[in-house]
Amino acid sequence: MVNSEATQLDLVFAALSDATRRSVLVQLERLAQQGEVSCSVSELAQPHGMSLPGFMKHLAVLEAAGLIARAKAGRVVRCELDAAPMQAAARWISRYERFWTERFDALDRFLHQQEASTPCPLPSPNPVPPSSAKPQAKSASRAATASRPKKSGAPGPRRKR
Repeated sequence: MVNSEATQLDLVFAALSDATRRSVLVQLERLAQQGEVSCSVSELAQPHGMSLPGFMKHLAVLEAAGLIARAKAGRVVRCELDAAPMQAAARWISRYERFWTERFDALDRFLHQQEASTPCPLPSPNPVPPSSAKPQAKSASRAATASRPKKSGAPGPRRKR
């Protein structure tokens, strides 16, 4: 993987690591499905209950990852979803999904083979009740421990009135 692709992938995963940023992307996706291309920053910030400067930091992370595009029209800043960088992350994840699926399938085949070759022993008809089991020795943790010595000495003389 080329270094710039790896850096872009790092930015995408870092942006997706925060619940607030994922929520913003879900908001923008829902709006896009309804036909709205963009949304104002104040509308996006409203459900999150945080200060606008704090919310703007989240938007800066999303913008640096290329997941949103911000455009200013007069005094209003609007955000638009750009899901293309997530495609690279999805391809990276799918490669490992195939790897683990193959590993789990191999484990499943092995376990079925083991089960077929060595059947599990049946439980004994008269299990030993727990009360008749051998008594266990007391653990060292139950033994009495010596109390710690006090750090201060006896109280000093009192002042007479």
